[in-house]
Amino acid sequence: MLWSLKSDRGKVDPRLSAHVERRLRFALSRFSGRIRRVNVFLADQNGPRGGIDKTCRIVVRLRDGGDVVAEVSDVDWEIAVDRATTRVGHSTGRDLARRRAGRRATRGAASFVTGVDGAAAW
Repeated sequence: MLWSLKSDRGKVDPRLSAHVERRLRFALSRFSGRIRRVNVFLADQNGPRGGIDKTCRIVVRLRDGGDVVAEVSDVDWEIAVDRATTRVGHSTGRDLARRRAGRRATRGAASFVTGVDGAAAW
């Protein structure tokens, strides 16, 4: 699974980067065959003033097309990353399940055919 980490502050602390990688693997590894790329963006809205301003935004690009996005703001980087990875893991699972269910419904449904004379047949 390819992933990238970007921050509005430039360089990211190596411990935080390792934490992000560990949490992404935990949340998304079972879907790795269906994921093309994961982008993680970290932003500190207020700078050093503090508050609930540390935002973690995760964008999962799926191989079949489409994106799954989760964004969380919190007081602490680790908590924001934990909540965002959990959320994006659940959302990715739901999205892929919907896609599977849609394919099953169309593949397994009986075909209704109308004959040349207008008579209906299964």
